[in-house]
Amino acid sequence: MNMKLKILDAYIIKKFLSTVFFSMLIFTMISCAIDFSDKVQAIIEKPCTKKDVLAYYVGFMFQMTSLLMPMYTLVGVVFFTSRLAFNAEILAVFNAGISFRRLLRPYLIAGSVIAVFHLSINHFIAPIFNTWKLWFEHTYVWTDQDKGKTSNAHFLTAPDIKVHVKGYNKTNKSMTGLRVEKFSGNRILSILEAENATWKQDSGCWQLSQWSVRTFDGLKETYTRSTIPIDSAINISPQDFVYFNNQNQEMTTPQLQEVIQRDLERGLPNSRSYTIEKDRRTADAATNIILTIIGLSVAGRKVRGGMGLHLALGIGIGAVFILLSKFAVSFATSGTVPVLLGMWIPNLIFAVIALWLVTRAQK
Repeated sequence: MNMKLKILDAYIIKKFLSTVFFSMLIFTMISCAIDFSDKVQAIIEKPCTKKDVLAYYVGFMFQMTSLLMPMYTLVGVVFFTSRLAFNAEILAVFNAGISFRRLLRPYLIAGSVIAVFHLSINHFIAPIFNTWKLWFEHTYVWTDQDKGKTSNAHFLTAPDIKVHVKGYNKTNKSMTGLRVEKFSGNRILSILEAENATWKQDSGCWQLSQWSVRTFDGLKETYTRSTIPIDSAINISPQDFVYFNNQNQEMTTPQLQEVIQRDLERGLPNSRSYTIEKDRRTADAATNIILTIIGLSVAGRKVRGGMGLHLALGIGIGAVFILLSKFAVSFATSGTVPVLLGMWIPNLIFAVIALWLVTRAQK
């Protein structure tokens, strides 16, 4: 019996994984075809090369896998399990004295493999390839989506340094009306002002022209002014003036963590969207295991509607989960609920549903 169980485990895991990855391939190809029909005009009219288009769709495929892997898992497990039930194979397993809990084991193993695979894609692989995709979209498709602030921008570059920029030109990477304040508590120690500052890519510094410095030592003030350009290592870069709503998708999780910490120190409002993206990646990977249990519980019973009914139920459950996930992201973005809780609310709800379905599943 032990050997038979090992053969059964290997059979279920192999069929489960192959069905999931086949469904992933089919849905990804359909998604690419739909996306291509939507962007074909921009591809034809803009001076993009075949290499650019190929790089874009490589990134697009990884992004779709990152976003929809739980849906692929649910459809795969429902399709595979429904076929087993239709052929009375699951009924034969139960008649052989194997419990539902024992049958669930290979499903959980396969679901865990997919979850680890999805976790690596979410945190590391997809963000790297998303860089190509988002560059293509920002360059050739959505060229006016940059929401970075270029006037009256404030930065807290260190706990005791505040920077104000009156205006920033993204074309030549230059600032006007620069003011850098260094303070201690409520007391200002120095003020650096410059009419213009230009970014020097080779040195990674800003070149200041027509600058002045005021230093304060109690009631004593020292003033220095010069028209000779100098380089200043101000802790901001041209990238700080660029912001796209989806630019967090091109950062690996360690990069997201660095940006979150930086924005919190600078008092910038973008850190919440980065935190949502970071926590979503882990929560989505765990979803694969929950939907695996739901898929087995729903499709493991032979019903009159057969495979078609099971697939309809599976797709319906997946649609409800995606809708609930969108609401959770909206609540987390607005601050109605904490980010971590908001990202895990759909999983918590569907985990309860999965446990209920297990108790109702055919034994």
